[in-house]
Amino acid sequence: MDKNISAYDRNILRELAHKQLEYASLPLMHSRIADWYSLNDGNATRPIVQLELGSFQDEIIPPMLRCESETARNIEFSLYRNFLNYELFDDDFPVPDFFPIGWQLRFNLFGLNIETTGPKEASLGYQYKHPITDLPEDLPKLGKTTFGVDKEGTLAYKAFVEEIFGDILPAKLVSYCLAAYPTYEAVKLMGMEYFYESMYTHPEELHALMSSIADGYREYFTWLEAESLQLPTNGRQGVGQGTWGFTHQLPGTDKPVSAKASWGYLNSQESVGISPDMYEEFIFPYYQSLAEMTGLLAYGCCEPPDKVWQYVSQYKNLRKVSIPPWSDEKLMGDRLRGTNIVFARKPDPLFLGTANDFDEVGYTKHIVNTLTAARGCQLEITFRDIYTIGGNVKKARRAIEIIREQTEKIWH
Repeated sequence: MDKNISAYDRNILRELAHKQLEYASLPLMHSRIADWYSLNDGNATRPIVQLELGSFQDEIIPPMLRCESETARNIEFSLYRNFLNYELFDDDFPVPDFFPIGWQLRFNLFGLNIETTGPKEASLGYQYKHPITDLPEDLPKLGKTTFGVDKEGTLAYKAFVEEIFGDILPAKLVSYCLAAYPTYEAVKLMGMEYFYESMYTHPEELHALMSSIADGYREYFTWLEAESLQLPTNGRQGVGQGTWGFTHQLPGTDKPVSAKASWGYLNSQESVGISPDMYEEFIFPYYQSLAEMTGLLAYGCCEPPDKVWQYVSQYKNLRKVSIPPWSDEKLMGDRLRGTNIVFARKPDPLFLGTANDFDEVGYTKHIVNTLTAARGCQLEITFRDIYTIGGNVKKARRAIEIIREQTEKIWH
C-alpha cells in the first residue's frame, strides 16, 4: 500500500467522503434504515427492496474513477460502493455514516489452500483441484484448520484512511455475520459428483468429513470471540445473501460481542440435488450445531428452501430465509405468513442481466407473483447474481420503481 497520496487524489477522496456523509444524513435514509430495523424485528410495514451492485460493479465504477494512484483508486472504489445505489437505483440500500473496515482475517479449513484452474484471477469459470479423490484414504491426511488476523495491518489501514478524510467521515472497524458453508467446502474438497456418490459408498467417512468441517468453523467462531474480534452485527453490517443486520434483538454498540450475540449465516446450495431424507442425515445435524452458536440466523442462497423446509424450519433462531426464483413462492408464503421470519426473495436475474431491452410486462408479472405470494410476510426483495446490466442503469432503476408501484397496488 503506497501511503503517498497526492493532493489531487486526496481532494477527490475528501469530496466523495463528503458526498457519502451527505447521503447518509438524509431524513429519507434514516427512514429507510428504520424500515430495515422493522423488517428484521418482525414488524415490517412494507417490502424492503435492494439491488446488489457487487456482481456488476466493474461495469459501473471503473469509468467513474478519477484518482491516479492505485491505493487512492481502491479507496475511491470503496467509497462509491457505499453510496452508488442511492444515486443510481434509489433502492433501500443503507448508506453508512462511516467508512467500514473489516479485520484482515484468514481462515484455512484443514490448513489447505485449494488451487483452481481456469482464467487467471477469474471469479467465474474456474474449477477446483480437489484434494480428495479417495475419501477413506484421503480423510486421515487432512490437517488442522488454521486461522489468523493481521491486526497491525488492519489498524494501519484504518489510521491511513482516517488521516485522509477522518475529519469528514469516520473510519470504523466492523465485523460481519458468522458465515459457514460446510457443503461448499465439501464440494471444494471432493467435487459435487463424488460428494453425492459418497453418501451411498462411504457414508461413515462422509459423516466424519462433515463433522470435521463443522468443527473447523466452530473453532474459528470461538477464536474470533476469544480474541475480541467479533464486533456487533446488529446494525449496518452484512449478513450474507445481500442483506443487512439492523435489529434491536441483538446487543452491542462498538465493543466486541459473543458469537451468541451475532448474526449467523448458512447456506447449502450444493445439497439441492439430494432428497430431504439425505439432507436430514448428512447436512442438518452439522448445520444445526453451527446455527446454535449464533443469536439470529439467515439461511440459504440459490437453493429452494421449500424442498427441505421440514428441517430448515427447525433452526430455532431462523430469522431470514432465501427464496430464489425456482422456489415454490406460494408454499413459502403460506409457511412464513404471520411469523417473524423474513421472506428474502431473490427475483430472476435474467430480467436485468441479459440484453439491454427490459421486458417490463414479464417482469411486472414476476413481481406481482411475489407480492401476492408473500402478502402478510416480512418481505425483502434483493436482486442478486446480475453480472451485467448492459450499461443500462435506467433499466435497473425502473425495476425498483415497478416494485414500489406494485406494492402500492397490492401490498396495502
